[in-house]
Amino acid sequence: MDHDTQRITLLKALLDDNPQYRHLEIPTDSTEQKQLIRALMNIRMPEPISQDILDIQDAYLQEEQREGINAINTFSPTDKDKRLYLWQGDMTTLKVDAIVNPANSAMLGCFRPLHNCVDNIIHSKAGIQLRLACNDYMTDQEQKYGENYEEPTGQAMITKGYNLPAHYVIHTVGPIISGILTKKDEDLLASCYKECLTLASNHYLTSIAFPCISTGVFRFPQDKAAKVAVKAVQEWLDACKDTSLQKIIFNVFKDEDYHYYDQLLNKRIPYKS
Repeated sequence: MDHDTQRITLLKALLDDNPQYRHLEIPTDSTEQKQLIRALMNIRMPEPISQDILDIQDAYLQEEQREGINAINTFSPTDKDKRLYLWQGDMTTLKVDAIVNPANSAMLGCFRPLHNCVDNIIHSKAGIQLRLACNDYMTDQEQKYGENYEEPTGQAMITKGYNLPAHYVIHTVGPIISGILTKKDEDLLASCYKECLTLASNHYLTSIAFPCISTGVFRFPQDKAAKVAVKAVQEWLDACKDTSLQKIIFNVFKDEDYHYYDQLLNKRIPYKS
């Protein structure tokens, strides 16, 4: 089955999967077809799905991402610590042991069709299995703590990466800033980084990539978030001498974030006229 046939077959299967959308016509444009596939995946509830559909989806997603994978063995370490790296780009293209997903407290991914948040992009590229795995985790937590369970801020849980180049996804809920930034907010953000590192180390992983947790729609100031992130990671490394982790990537997307991390991680020689 060629890639065009994979795409059409998957689209038909996803439309047929939900009676609400069976009436929709399949666009003739390939870009619109890809957007519709992603949108249908975004809004799909974590309900059982046939293995046949998952097999088609897996083949499609893996082919989609085949050309854009970035291997971290080509990256250069920062001046601050040879285990720390700074990279700008799409984190879902990184071939690492784990990438970190800045999740919300429901832990099921972003349900807004085609939303450009990291949570949405990770789930879209990992595939339907990731939401199902997260739902299994939340179901277990609800059985322990009650039906209205929400994942606490500053903790971490791990799932497979499914169709991502990364082997695992580590999910963490960062603080949401609704007013003046507090010391508690900073401590919770630091906890996100440290808990993710601990979980990765406990699973004997050697590499992990972090996004800018809690910035964007969670409204943590970018410059302060960068300082908290770098300090938390360095403190964790200083305290955990025998960790399996060898490469920790600070992954940024915006130029502004790159500037903040670059200033913190790389030595700067003052300009002299």
